[in-house]
Amino acid sequence: MTDETKNREPQPDRPAVSVVRPGDGETIALGTTRMRILEDGSHTEHRLAVAESVLAPHTQGPPQHRHARHDEGFYVLSGTVRFTVGAESHDATAGTLVMVPPGTPHTFANTTDQPAVLLSTFTPDLYVQYFRDLQQTLADGRPLTPQVNADAMSRYATEPAAEGEWPAANGSRAEGP
Repeated sequence: MTDETKNREPQPDRPAVSVVRPGDGETIALGTTRMRILEDGSHTEHRLAVAESVLAPHTQGPPQHRHARHDEGFYVLSGTVRFTVGAESHDATAGTLVMVPPGTPHTFANTTDQPAVLLSTFTPDLYVQYFRDLQQTLADGRPLTPQVNADAMSRYATEPAAEGEWPAANGSRAEGP
């Protein structure tokens, strides 16, 4: 048996599986968005985190940003979510998967009159703490200003995307909104 095989076997001091039932998990409230952390990385040796997010109608998402060290996946469970990637927008309905690799500027929003539900993945898990940090900022009575948001992002290898820096659909530089 190789060392790699040994490391994959269940360890006696932790369960082999993690089960998160409906209503379980850590809840994070950020304005009109409710996030339920289903896996924060503690059961995956920090390789993967998973969250369910409910976006209320007309919820504006985060500023367009890019992650330097992790992939982010979004599976739309219900409703419609508008993903903006650089200068292009895509309306994703239930059953749509959107994968965002490191370095790709992106954001999302619910522009409709109905709630939308997303299942999100973060590989590795480091970005979950960003949401916890934002919730703590609100709990401390401080507003989520663009600078506070950028400071929190920077702690997790993420930065806001500057307007006009992303390529347009035709490959030229797009002008910011």
